[in-house]
Amino acid sequence: MTVTLFIPCFVDLLYPQVGIAMVKILEKLGHKVECPDSPACCGQPAFNTGYWDESRDVAVKLLEQLKDAEVVVIASGSCGAMMKVFYPDLFAGTPHHALARQVSGRCFEFSQFLVDQLGVTDLGAQFPHRVTFHDGCHSLREMRIHAAPRRLMQRVQGLELIEMKQTVCCGFGGTFSAKFPMISTAMGEVKCGLALDTSAEYVVSCDSSCLMHIQGLIDRQKKPLKTIHLAEILAQS
Repeated sequence: MTVTLFIPCFVDLLYPQVGIAMVKILEKLGHKVECPDSPACCGQPAFNTGYWDESRDVAVKLLEQLKDAEVVVIASGSCGAMMKVFYPDLFAGTPHHALARQVSGRCFEFSQFLVDQLGVTDLGAQFPHRVTFHDGCHSLREMRIHAAPRRLMQRVQGLELIEMKQTVCCGFGGTFSAKFPMISTAMGEVKCGLALDTSAEYVVSCDSSCLMHIQGLIDRQKKPLKTIHLAEILAQS
């Protein structure tokens, strides 16, 4: 299978190791991996802020890039939700609606693709650490992803998963954190407190944006907790 990898803007610029880990895993499984030469934003920031016309102007470029893709695997539940769940609504009543529906049906978040589409749960990974998992809001509520990342972690040698007592938002929310920094920080501190209560060494997630927010708050508190994307764990052997 030829997998077209979509790397979100913040992963491309700040966390390239996540994309590299995904490529290693997919190639290890025998798939050909392609990535557009000219990365494009999915249009989510404008969409979430209510600027749908501006979002379409950005998103249509991505649709054109992905129109011939066999399958699209996304390094973020947040961007995944935008492309899989919201594109059909964003392009409803436009000449690109049919294409948006077609591309939407071929889009999958990384852990969802491995488990639900490929039937893969054991990649022979080793990670001898105590971890807790953060469910990104879009992954959980829009993409309905809960079991897949946990099934993958269950098969990682040496990994001990300790669940947090509550599932809450980390407070990032993209532009939300810029518009409402005090609320965002307060929400993030609740999330960090729940994570620290598990005595885990790492917070794991499928969303680097959430992890960036969590790590920033943890660093300000000078706590030893670290963050890591699930793909980085699965790529370790």
